[in-house]
Amino acid sequence: MKIALAQLNYHIGNFESNTNKIIDHIRKARENGADLVVFAELCVSGYPSRDFLEFDEFIDLCEASAQKIAEECTDIACIIGLPTPNDKPEGKELNNTAYFIENGEVKARAHKALLPNYDIFDEYRYFEPSTEFSCIEFKGHRIALTICEDLWNTIENPLYITRPMDILIEEEPDVMINIAASPFAYNHDEERIGILSDNANRYGLPLFYVNNVGAQTELIFDGGSLVFDNTGRMVDEMPYFEEAMAYYDLDKQGNVSFAHPSTMRKARQSDIEQIHSAILVGIRDYFYKSGFKQAILGLSGGIDSAVVCALAAEALGAENVMAVLLPSRFSSDHSIKDAEDLVKNLGCMHTTIPIKSVTEAFEHILEPQFKGLPFNIAEENIQSRSRAVLLMAMCNKFGYILLNTSNKSEAAVGYGTLYGDMCGGISVIGDVYKTQVFELARHINRNGEIIPENSIVKPPSAELRPNQKDTDSLPEYEILDQILAEYIEGRSSSAAIIRMGFDEKTVRRVIKLTNLAEHKRYQTPPILRVSPKAFGMGRRMPIVGKYLS
Repeated sequence: MKIALAQLNYHIGNFESNTNKIIDHIRKARENGADLVVFAELCVSGYPSRDFLEFDEFIDLCEASAQKIAEECTDIACIIGLPTPNDKPEGKELNNTAYFIENGEVKARAHKALLPNYDIFDEYRYFEPSTEFSCIEFKGHRIALTICEDLWNTIENPLYITRPMDILIEEEPDVMINIAASPFAYNHDEERIGILSDNANRYGLPLFYVNNVGAQTELIFDGGSLVFDNTGRMVDEMPYFEEAMAYYDLDKQGNVSFAHPSTMRKARQSDIEQIHSAILVGIRDYFYKSGFKQAILGLSGGIDSAVVCALAAEALGAENVMAVLLPSRFSSDHSIKDAEDLVKNLGCMHTTIPIKSVTEAFEHILEPQFKGLPFNIAEENIQSRSRAVLLMAMCNKFGYILLNTSNKSEAAVGYGTLYGDMCGGISVIGDVYKTQVFELARHINRNGEIIPENSIVKPPSAELRPNQKDTDSLPEYEILDQILAEYIEGRSSSAAIIRMGFDEKTVRRVIKLTNLAEHKRYQTPPILRVSPKAFGMGRRMPIVGKYLS
């Protein structure tokens, strides 16, 4: 049997695009002699569809698309994923389903059993877990078809009380196929490979795994579809962060080989290379799938806005990026020059709007209320909010989408201004710690200087008061980021972090700042997720909670 794996980028709710893309790849697979072509989890609807799933019409359109796809399968079979009505009166209204289509008909259905309901996942909100499992007969093979999480209930981490393959293996299948929508995090590829390899080895069966690729708002899917032999040895690893199609031969003894000469697999990327690739996909798909073309951002001369500007130019084309220099009376000459050097290196659009007169106008109007009180955070934030007003005015006038340039370290401890530098349509590096931002800058400069060296090496500063530095308000980022990572990704308590050797006063202050800033994060733009625990939908903390504060 010749199996094709189709790793594609879908668009939530865009049934015409998704259906046509699936049909095009069925035709391509047929032309290349494939017997079966496999697509990803919920490919028809796009993933995650969230509360679109509560609309009957949405589910009807999924089924209509599936029937249109079935018409193409007269001399080739395919596996697709879609939400379907639960035909039992008990439980949730929907199932997360895989259709096996052959000879123009849906010959078999497999429903997802293990529904993730942690971190970014909330599938149990919509779907009923399956309790019935059966193999599929095709071309003399018996296929154990599962969906994503159904293979993730390993012995080492038993999140569920059942394991679908333990039931399917009783029917003596000779191959496993798993369709997935597995989101990216920079440490996830090795974990995924390990778990899938363990399944192939445990059940003694070859395994074909197809993943989504592309971004859906904050969630990024990295592809990296996989094939293993019956010992758990990896046979193939498809490209990351791009669409791809690959073909394999499976014989009756369960041996897997390439149906066409395989291209040499690229070396797996480092964490920072993966983050770079993921953010490019996140920016590109956010704009393309939303119908936007041009981005705007405030360019300060600092490293954060420089990195975001460089990433946007790479993702969208420099001609589609407007960088706005917004110097205040506290902006240093070297920061202005650094920003000017960057736009020259990138070739993006740029303009300069000094904000001194704007902030002075606000301060003058507020003189009766402030009554001679000393300059403090109020005046600092007026500068940041003045910049946001000007940037949003340009968005309204010219149709730009504002890129937020706050990093994860700042977002964590609330080192940012609500309705000022924290505004935007999408947060590009909001899941990237400051120390990682420096790594990203070095990576962007790997083939020559794009980001000015001075933007990288100078002490970080918001430049909202004379001679201001971030370290006036925060610990050194090398220390801050380690504490934040232990608290956010590691979910360690303050006591546990202190036992690791960190200064007690610093730890308690950082965690208190992080908890107090929760109300700010509730009002920030969507953050492109690149870590295993990002702010936003994957980290749900109470605003007024006292624990750990």
